[in-house]
Amino acid sequence: MFNFRHVLISIGLAVSFTAQAIDTMRIGTNVWPGYEPFYLAQSLEGWDKGNKIQLVEYATATEVLRAFRNKTIEAAALTLDEALLLRESKMPIQIVLVTDISNGGDVIMATPDIQTFSDIKGKRVGVEGGALGAYVLTRALEVHGLALEDIQIIHVGVDAHESVYRQGKVDAVVTFEPVRTKLKNLGAQEIFSSREIPGEVVDVLVVHDDYLAKSPERVRTLIKGWYNALTYLKKQPELAAKVIAQRLKVTPQEALDSFEGLHLPSLAETRKLLGGVEPKLNPVLQRMQKTMLEQELLIDSVSLDRLLNPAYLNIPTRASKK
Repeated sequence: MFNFRHVLISIGLAVSFTAQAIDTMRIGTNVWPGYEPFYLAQSLEGWDKGNKIQLVEYATATEVLRAFRNKTIEAAALTLDEALLLRESKMPIQIVLVTDISNGGDVIMATPDIQTFSDIKGKRVGVEGGALGAYVLTRALEVHGLALEDIQIIHVGVDAHESVYRQGKVDAVVTFEPVRTKLKNLGAQEIFSSREIPGEVVDVLVVHDDYLAKSPERVRTLIKGWYNALTYLKKQPELAAKVIAQRLKVTPQEALDSFEGLHLPSLAETRKLLGGVEPKLNPVLQRMQKTMLEQELLIDSVSLDRLLNPAYLNIPTRASKK
């Protein structure tokens, strides 16, 4: 017999679960040492025990972008060029945190027979299209006086970088930690790194405008946890490394070494990057947009108005006692 009451109860449960899912702040990341303080914070702050903050790991940055565009997640850890791609599609977003600035963490690794960057001419280069890899590759070619036509591009997600190198399907790959360390252990050598384009590879946290309006305190809770994790990483590096190493699938020492190519800005630094009369990140964004337009990674110029928001950095922090 048709039971209308059961239907109403089912609808009510569905609405309840939907509301719960929407209320949760889901942050998308891919595997990268610069995002690991989020996961360290989760273990220190107990976000999964009541704060309704959920970290969602994706295999590639492309998948993070797709999930963010589809609003499967409320926030995403991305690079500046990826944030510009979102703005180009008219998506209302704001950058509320700078997680790291790459100074050697993003690299092009090549087989041992490729001695210098110029030797890459005519070779097969693996790169994740539509994400940071495309930007790093175009800048590397520009710095060394080569063009895209000088190489064979093989589109491959970062989750397959190690396997395509092992299988000899590429001669070089545009990648980052922890894959960099894994390829180095296989004999690959570094022929380009973000040290050659200082200040250009910046990772940030982007959040949908509507979620910021709805749940500002949850965003502050997330950012507070981030800086508590940075304090813990600085004061208890060995203990922090054990947590990070398990996720990156490297040794604790390799986990710590992976941060050598990164700068993790302090709270005071980040306030200057995102706020003030002249935010220090603005010139970086303008230069990046110019390069992306020249290399046709962007089709049209995008507005930078209201992209940077330092309001959520007004938080107290502490050193975690755990």
